[in-house]
Amino acid sequence: MAHEASPSNSLELQLRQALAAALLDSEAVTVRWNEPGNVETVEVEIAEVSQSKIAYPWNPADAEAESFFNALDQKFSLDALPESELNDRADAFFSHLDTLFAAPTLEASLAQKFATVPQAILNMIARQAEKLANSSASLADQLVLCVQEALPQWAEDDLHVLARPLAYSMRGEEQSVKSTDWAKLSETEQARLTLAIAQYALKEIQD
Repeated sequence: MAHEASPSNSLELQLRQALAAALLDSEAVTVRWNEPGNVETVEVEIAEVSQSKIAYPWNPADAEAESFFNALDQKFSLDALPESELNDRADAFFSHLDTLFAAPTLEASLAQKFATVPQAILNMIARQAEKLANSSASLADQLVLCVQEALPQWAEDDLHVLARPLAYSMRGEEQSVKSTDWAKLSETEQARLTLAIAQYALKEIQD
């Protein structure tokens, strides 16, 4: 016999019909979608075969359900695996979980935000910013210290001139740093961007 779903545009009905299609997954039940994705055209056929068995025991308390769960236990049994392999798999699993839930490093944060800047420069800035986390130096000095390793060709006094506006902005609102193609910048523009990245890194550390 066939049952055709009544037309409805409600999300609740769509969810119920999708759930019903999943629950009726058995050798005696066939679900047909006359138009893929259109729940209004779904048809369900239930074969009139008394010997048909539902793929999942509807009542786990039934005596017949025990054999079903025993079969599942056999299929997914870990007894056949040596203890060393179980330990290795468990360690790998929890290590992966730690990686998923670990806070991103400053290097990773900078790499994501400033993708066009060479990673070596970002790593230098991140290392120096972490060293200055509890520094009592002035904001301008901290910015210069963050970028000196990345910009060895620049004199310290010149870097201070470029860093001063950023240092003042750090006392108030943070200046936005635009994503820019590093390779297309002049040497001075690269220095300004490097200092702006240092400003961002210091605020990340302090926050």
